[in-house]
Amino acid sequence: MEYRHLGRSGIRVSALSLGSWVTFHKQVDVDKAVEMMAAAYDAGVNFFDNAEAYAKGKSEEVMGAALKKLGWRRSSYLVSTKLYWGINEGINEKNTLNRKYLLEAMDGSLKRFGLDHVDLVYCHRPDPETPIEETVWAMHNIVNSGKAMYWGSSEWSAMEIIAAIEIAERHHLHKPVMEQPEYNLLHRERFEVEYARLFKDYGYGTTTWSPLASGLLTGKYNNGVPEGSRATLENYDWLIEKVTNQDALNKVKKLGKVADELGVSLAQMSIAWLLKNPNVSTVITGASRVEQVRENLKAMDVVEKLTPDVMEKIEEVIK
Repeated sequence: MEYRHLGRSGIRVSALSLGSWVTFHKQVDVDKAVEMMAAAYDAGVNFFDNAEAYAKGKSEEVMGAALKKLGWRRSSYLVSTKLYWGINEGINEKNTLNRKYLLEAMDGSLKRFGLDHVDLVYCHRPDPETPIEETVWAMHNIVNSGKAMYWGSSEWSAMEIIAAIEIAERHHLHKPVMEQPEYNLLHRERFEVEYARLFKDYGYGTTTWSPLASGLLTGKYNNGVPEGSRATLENYDWLIEKVTNQDALNKVKKLGKVADELGVSLAQMSIAWLLKNPNVSTVITGASRVEQVRENLKAMDVVEKLTPDVMEKIEEVIK
């Protein structure tokens, strides 16, 4: 396993990490979570991603119960949560980054995890109705209290992130140090174009999500939507349009041929392609079975196969 600094911070994250979105609670119970997390940890993974909104808090409960069973030394792993959507319907409890919500939501997450702190906490989306200054102060207070070690953003614009950094610098507060953006072979522009200045001028770290474009980059949707796939889950109908997009599927089929020439799976090649980017601190992988965890981890061995010639072939497909 390779370890990379989270931007300019002192903390280092495994280049591959394990996330719980969609799977934990819905597809993965505590025993399965223990098996999957143990396989990842044994392979050197030290970062496990979560969020308050995943399965309305149940994902945090499953991961917390798994961590208790695993009994790992607390300093040997990193856990994250993300706050914004909320899990209650109160006017100040959902779709917000106001101070009251953030401080109370942080306590709720820690209770569900059964931990006294998380390592990373994110503002899960920007909140146009709350002044960024209020949010920055609240996140600073969370870090200052020891309930989180670092804070960052998820799916914020570069302009919003820079505003938050500048407010923190002006008031000598804990600055945001990482962004959690969607980034994969089929979704590139924000990461590679809009965030370019963040990487160059601020050394912002990244924990990227959806490396396989919700399963598209496994090739399993090439011939339709298979039963039991993520797109057939309750409340995930919005995925169907994405995984049946013909232009994307045509690219996936061509990418599959490049992977075949390398003798690797399309999923492994897609993850390895992300790892080639020095601005990627860690790639958050997802899985519903321990076999998938092990398969995804093999992407580390594929990186060296992505020579300049291969990277050019990939670029010709996705340009």
